[in-house]
Amino acid sequence: MSDNLISFLESGIRAESLRQRAISSNMANLNTAGYRRHEVKFEEELAKAMQAGKDPKNVEAEVFQPKTAPLNKMGNDVNLASEVGDMVKNSLRHKAFIRLLKGRYNRYEQAIKTP
Repeated sequence: MSDNLISFLESGIRAESLRQRAISSNMANLNTAGYRRHEVKFEEELAKAMQAGKDPKNVEAEVFQPKTAPLNKMGNDVNLASEVGDMVKNSLRHKAFIRLLKGRYNRYEQAIKTP
């Protein structure tokens, strides 16, 4: 179980890093005519893998264009307020994964040091 937890946290960190890049790209293209925003699909795939008893290490995040948001007059679907909100959420999730992983490694270190 411990190895699965570490795999889960590592997969989450990779997904959140990819999501951060997607959000940054969306924000950078805020005024680009015809640009369609990108999102990252990860949580659904992770849940499926965990239900099937598979190692979360093998779950890969996927970048896609949802094309569900309304287009502005430039044919762009990026909304700055939404992207900032997504970035804040993503940053908090990323920090949580890092703290949990750090805590796990600290426990291992304490176990090794304990006589």
